[in-house]
This record gives sequence, structure tokens and C-alpha cells, in this order.
Amino acid sequence: MDALSYFAISWLSPELLGLTALGTFLGIYVGAIPGLSVTMAVSILISFTFSWDVNYALCLMVGVFMGGVYGGSRTAILLNIPGAPSAIATALDGYPLAKKGLAGEAIGLSTIMSVVGGFVGIFVLSIAAPSISEFALTFQPRDYMMLGILGIMLVGSLSGGSLAKGIFAGAFGLLIGTVGLDPMTAEERFTFGVVELWDGINPVAVMIGLFGISEALHQLHHMNKAVVKQKISRIIPKWMDVKKYLPLSLQSSFIGVIVGALPGTGGDIAALMAYDHAKRITKKPEVEFGKGAKEGLIAPEAANNAAVGGAYIPMLTLGIPGDAVTAVFIGALFIHGLNPGPLLMVEQPHMFWFTVGNLTLANIFVLIFGLTGIKLFSKIVECPKGILIPLIFLLSVVGAYAINNSVIDIWWMLAFGVFGYFMRQYGFPVGPVILGVILSSLTDENWRRAILSERGSLTDLFSNLLSSPLSTVLLFAIVFILVSQSPIWTRWIKPNLLRSKTN
Repeated sequence: MDALSYFAISWLSPELLGLTALGTFLGIYVGAIPGLSVTMAVSILISFTFSWDVNYALCLMVGVFMGGVYGGSRTAILLNIPGAPSAIATALDGYPLAKKGLAGEAIGLSTIMSVVGGFVGIFVLSIAAPSISEFALTFQPRDYMMLGILGIMLVGSLSGGSLAKGIFAGAFGLLIGTVGLDPMTAEERFTFGVVELWDGINPVAVMIGLFGISEALHQLHHMNKAVVKQKISRIIPKWMDVKKYLPLSLQSSFIGVIVGALPGTGGDIAALMAYDHAKRITKKPEVEFGKGAKEGLIAPEAANNAAVGGAYIPMLTLGIPGDAVTAVFIGALFIHGLNPGPLLMVEQPHMFWFTVGNLTLANIFVLIFGLTGIKLFSKIVECPKGILIPLIFLLSVVGAYAINNSVIDIWWMLAFGVFGYFMRQYGFPVGPVILGVILSSLTDENWRRAILSERGSLTDLFSNLLSSPLSTVLLFAIVFILVSQSPIWTRWIKPNLLRSKTN
């Protein structure tokens, strides 16, 4: 059989087609519920499918993966509660669009651009997997460390114009992420002798509290504000809108593929980088990011779905997981007698093309299921606040408890919800906090590895940063972002430059 035949296996078999559709449908609604992560769902499926034929098991799990990454945007847009960390950036402009009565249009547009991103990721996976895997291998621990720092530098795009507040929030998130046992020495860090803190503070509990509970408390503070009626007469976006935003979607998709192919990163970092990219290239003054800019909705949605194809690249070609979900997939492949990595491409190339075809099919089902049920979903925003606020509390509590079946996570979620409410009241952005928590392990662990590889010498570390082209590019990117967001540049240098050009 040739590559095309293996590609079409899941398309031509009614059983495989049905399992892919079922997995995608379930994934969308699992992804929409905070706390029920895609990683958790795929892990559970392994225990149910280990005795199945490998093709049947992979179809169901691939469908859940693709649907789950998209599904996180639903509650992010409607309730300002990201269903997954990769939907954090989506909530920044998706929820303001819903508050303007454009929830149906926002979900429709995010669905189309998510599918575009998914196809870009799959296309790059099919034609450039070995090349991108080789590029990913060139990343040293110091490069991953700077990638984490670069992500923290993006707080300028999430901080509503105040770089100082954004950096403070991001640094606080980094601090929260280091609570627990040191991953390299097993020493206690910021636990204050409390045994329950040895496992650290779960990032999902922090996310649900900062976005869900703080939003419910914010709504309680504005109970007299009228409920906005949603305009859902048109769900499928106009062709002119698709054409207008397609270039940004493609650019964001390629960002998602590249970031997704870097082991240990994933769609959350890809979405935030794409959001920052959209903010930088959008020159129209009427576009206000954080207040309902469609560009701020499209970029992260295209990127986090493209990152799915990117995450498969190192998994299939090198046997290295691109994110947490593909780490679980590697376990599933081993259980079914397959050995992901270079030998898989040589000895069983049919599995590569079967996976590409199955991802393509699942992405099509994302389009089909993503454009259905929007009218029903959009009605959530129109609920009276006396119903909506308890619903947000209920979803948040269920989501926090579902993480580890632990009441402690509920208490952490409530504590960060109150903290997030006061942050919002005093103009501090909550997005950088959860970003710092997510990036803390990537930054901390690779900083330790980098300094150990240089035998504790900061001088050698800095000299190697300047001797490696990749490290130099990342270093200059960090410096550029920091300078371009500083008050000296925005208040004095940039206005003077513009004034001299006009004269």
C-alpha cells in the first residue's frame, strides 16, 4: 500500500470514522469543562483501549486530542473561564466580544480559524517533520530557559499598558509555580513545613480561580448591569471576514507549529506568542486588544490548534513528546507494540501516514461539531446573573475538584479567585500570573540545567549565549521586547521619532 492508501484508512472504514467522530465530539465538551484536561481524558482512554486494535485506539484518542484543544475556547469566550491553559489568550478578547453581544460570531470565527490552524499544523507535519525535529534538537537548556523568559516578557501584551504591573503579576506566577519539592534535589521550597504543599499548587486550580471565581465576584460587584442579548443570526463568518483575517491566521499557525514542535512547550505558549504577534502587527488604532479585538481571538486559536500537529513532529520522528498529551500517546504506542522515534519512520511508515490522515479527519469533525450548538451555547451569556453566577461557581468547584479529587484544590481555587478579584479591582492583569505558573517549570528546570552544564559559571553561560546563533537570536528578542515596552521608549523615544518623521 502507498502513502495515500494509509492516509485514507480511517476515512474509508465506518468503524474508524465513527470512533474519530465520537472522540472529537467528546473532546470538544471535555475541553470546555475547566479541570477536565485533554491529558486526563487521553490517559483514561488508554486503560479502556489497551486491548483494542491499535488503529481503533488511536482514532478515538486523536479525536479527543483535536476536539479538546478547540473545546477550551467555548467557556473562555462565554464565561471567561478557559477550559484549558491554551485558551487563556482566547479569553482576553473572546469574552469582551461576548459581552458586546457577539458570542455567536466569536465562536464561529474561532472555529474556522482553529480549523485553518489545525490544517497548517498537519500539512507541516506531513512534509517537514524530519527537518523541524532536527531544528528542535538544536535547543539547549539555556535556549529553553530563554524561551520561558521570552514568554514572561509577553506580559507587556497582557498587562493593559502597564509593563510594571504585568511583570509583577508574571513574577508572582513564577513564585507560585516554584512552591513544592525541588524537582532536582527534592528539597522543600516555600512549603513552610506544610506537607500538603509538597506537591505544589496545581496550575489548573490557579487558572480556574483567577478567571472563573474572580469573574463571578466581578459580576456580583456589577449586579445591576443589564444582560447583553447575543446576535446569533449568523454563525458562519462572512467570506470577507475570513479573507481579511486569513493572513494573520496563517502567520499564527506557523508560530504554533514551531513552538509546538519544541519538546515541553505546547499550545499555551504558542497561543500567547501568537497573541503578542497579532498585537504587534495590527496597526489600526480602532483595534483595542483586550476589549474585543477579533485579531486577539483569531491568533491564539489558530496557533494552539496548529501546535497539535507541531507536537506530533518530535513524537513520531524522535520519540520525544512535544507536550503532555503526546507524552501519553507515546505510552499508548508502546502498549500497542510500537516504538515511536526514528525507527518508526523506517520500519512502520504506514503509522505515520495513518496518523496524518486521522488528524486531518478529526480536524474536519472539529469544523462540523464546532459550528453546531452555538446558538444553545450562546444562550449561557444571556442567563440572568442570579443563575449565571452560581453556574460559574458550580463549574469552577467541579473543575477544581476533578483535577485530583481533592478538596484542597477547591480551597486554592477559591483563594486565588478572591486574590484575582482584588487584582482586577486595582488594575493588575490576571493573565500573566497563570502564564508565570505555567512557564515556571520550563524556566526553572532549564536554568538549573544550563548553569550545571557550565559548572556554575555565569561568565561561561553568557559567553555561550553570544556564541550560539539560536541563543543570540532569543537573547536579542528578549532585549527588544523589554526595550520596546519600556516607558522610556513608549513615552519619549517613539513619540519623538514619529514627530521627526512628520516634520
